[in-house]
Amino acid sequence: MIGSIPRVDSGSIAIEKAHKKRKWREQIMAKINHVLIAQGWLFYITGFLLGRAVILQAVSPFAVAFIASMWLVHRDKSFRSMIAVILGALTYSMQHVVFIFLAFILFIFISAATKSIKNQQWMLPVTVFLATSLPRMFLYSIQDTISSFQWMMLAIEGVLGAILVLIFMQSIPLLSPKRYKPALKSEEIVCLIILIASVLTGFIGWEVYGASLEQVFSRYFVLVFAFVGGAAIGSTVGVVAGMILSLANVANLYQMSLLAFSGVLGGLLKEGKKAGTALGLLIGTGLIGVYGENVALLPSLIESLMAVMLFILTPASWFEQIARYIPGTEAYTNEQEQYSQKVRNVTAKRVEQFSDVFQALSKSFAVTDRTLSDEKRDEKRDTDYFLSQVTEKTCQGCFLKNKCWQKEFDKTYSLMEDMKQDITAGQDPNRNVMKDFENHCVKSRQVVEAMRSEMSFHEANQQLRQQVTESKRLVSDQLQGVSEVMNDFAKEILKERQHHELQESQIIHALKQMGIELVRLDIYHLEKGNVDIELTTSFYEYHGEGEKLIAPILSELLDEMIVVKTEDISSFPYGYSHFVFGSARDFAIETGAANAAKGGGLVSGDSFTTIELGAGKFAMAISDGMGNGKRAKEESTETLRLLQQILQTGIREKVAIKTINSILALRTTDEMFATLDLAVVDLHNASAEFLKIGSTPSFVRRGNAMLKIEASNLPMGIIKEFDVDIVSEQLKPDDLLIMMSDGIFDGPKDVENIDIWIKRKIKEMDTEDPQEIADLLLEEVIRTRSGDINDDMTVLVAKVKKNTPRWANVPIHHGKVLSM
Repeated sequence: MIGSIPRVDSGSIAIEKAHKKRKWREQIMAKINHVLIAQGWLFYITGFLLGRAVILQAVSPFAVAFIASMWLVHRDKSFRSMIAVILGALTYSMQHVVFIFLAFILFIFISAATKSIKNQQWMLPVTVFLATSLPRMFLYSIQDTISSFQWMMLAIEGVLGAILVLIFMQSIPLLSPKRYKPALKSEEIVCLIILIASVLTGFIGWEVYGASLEQVFSRYFVLVFAFVGGAAIGSTVGVVAGMILSLANVANLYQMSLLAFSGVLGGLLKEGKKAGTALGLLIGTGLIGVYGENVALLPSLIESLMAVMLFILTPASWFEQIARYIPGTEAYTNEQEQYSQKVRNVTAKRVEQFSDVFQALSKSFAVTDRTLSDEKRDEKRDTDYFLSQVTEKTCQGCFLKNKCWQKEFDKTYSLMEDMKQDITAGQDPNRNVMKDFENHCVKSRQVVEAMRSEMSFHEANQQLRQQVTESKRLVSDQLQGVSEVMNDFAKEILKERQHHELQESQIIHALKQMGIELVRLDIYHLEKGNVDIELTTSFYEYHGEGEKLIAPILSELLDEMIVVKTEDISSFPYGYSHFVFGSARDFAIETGAANAAKGGGLVSGDSFTTIELGAGKFAMAISDGMGNGKRAKEESTETLRLLQQILQTGIREKVAIKTINSILALRTTDEMFATLDLAVVDLHNASAEFLKIGSTPSFVRRGNAMLKIEASNLPMGIIKEFDVDIVSEQLKPDDLLIMMSDGIFDGPKDVENIDIWIKRKIKEMDTEDPQEIADLLLEEVIRTRSGDINDDMTVLVAKVKKNTPRWANVPIHHGKVLSM
């Protein structure tokens, strides 16, 4: 049987070839990096060129500064770099070789003499100054008397050497293959450019077909940096390179103008890729050649063409590698985004791990069915232990012990277990059971008395076990809440800016029709109720266009209410103004409060607060510390402080209240009790949840109807464990929510039915202003007692309002933007 020939997928072959090509390129680049940097050949080539670099015809500060930097940064390569510098000096002149050799000897001698000094980095410029100026002084002195011009030149050479060593110390580490910081500071970029320009002076005197190599390579580097970094970096490279080359050969002073102008043009034309940047250099060369004095156009044009040829042959991957280190470039931005994304991923992963840990801990403390079965088994064990303690006191010395506990064990155990159940319930043993036990046991009454005396220990053990179970349940709820908060936080960290091209185009088109030209538009979220949009535009004079025009347009496009969250308006005409738009809440809460201290004092034991929670929730709370005065104030304030801190973390209200209760119950041995009246309103749908811990009822006024909201729980801190009753109520627009402390609810004097009295007083109020209602209700209660305030009084009133924008939607006809 002939086997079938397998089909070859051409796409997979192409992918495999591309992968092999990329791997081959990476291997070549890794080999080149190993040879140039790891083995040091880049430093040796640099030293060779700096060895023959001379400016102002007789000044050579580069060689000693370079060797001093290598001595500090790469000491293992400094000796070979010295040899490379001396070889470079041999290609210039013997006198230059003598100067370099003497400078190196003096540098080594001074470095050895100052080895004990701790701060070598600051001592190095002084050493370079002496190692550069003293050999030059010696050479001048053996030729003739040192003139004032020569004194000035050797001083300049020494100062330049001291300055260059500081520059090279920042530049040479940038060539290290283990550079961990991906970005270069502006100072580091300038220092690197100075190093490159200094190396270019070593090409002076070398020509290829009449073209000076220093001009070819200087223009090549201008093209590279203009293409990578834009006009600013390109012009900077041109100015620095042109200035140093002009110092090496004053006749080339015009080169600084050519390089700087070409760097600007090349950077401005970089959008045209390599051709655009190269065109900028050619235009600059032509203009300087035509209008410049004593400038040979043809040789200069040949040098530019050779630089363009090198520029075009340079692999694109090299430009990408360079761009990663220059701020403002796209590659740098991508590098930073990747780094930020990596940090976010690592952070989110770590937070998720902590969330999993808390989740596991929560499960370990949770009271499950298995835990309940364990409790039953423990209860059986406790019964056995209880009966063993009783029999030890009564049956151990009885002469019928063997008969009862060996021959009739089941009957004895059953009778004593039945009696134990009755005694545990606080009752006398059942008559029938007791009669059977008296017929069975000769010490029946002693056994019953022993059981009653042992019952106190048994009940204490049972209560302790119950407390442990409840504590485990509380800890499990708290850990579960922390786990959920951390899990939500991890998801928030991973949220990235989303791209919405279609929606962006619709928004831009709609705003353009209104005469608003956008400078920048960023859409981060379009989820319903969580819209996040930032935009930048300009106005000649701002008259509230963000709120009056842009927000209504976005509201109609997104089919939900959008409002201005923040705005930063330019103070001058046509300046950039920045806006942040987000989803408005469907409802808003307006509050008012009134309170009075007992006896008209200054310190009230009541505290109240309003809290703006995340996820569109609004909380109001009143806490009444037991008693009056400073101590009660501390209790209520501490309760609300804990409540606010815990709720703002995102933990559920029920768990938060249980946590606060356990804290108040355990933090001190003194009695520290406080009531808590909490209402949490969801601003998206006006649903409300009420949690009342030892607090008085609340009331809702809806038109002419009155609703009463109440729940029964003991004050916080009295018992360590309790179940929190949550009462839910759907509020409606224009509803008035009235919360009060017991000083108000129990305050009216000579009133038989307080509920009816308070409802009637609230209904009779003509105003709907929350502050006025709070003041009026407080005043009514005080009046019933003839101005006497016998307890701390607090009223907190909230009005639910439909949130409507100040400006109506502007009608446009371009369809809705779909949320994503």
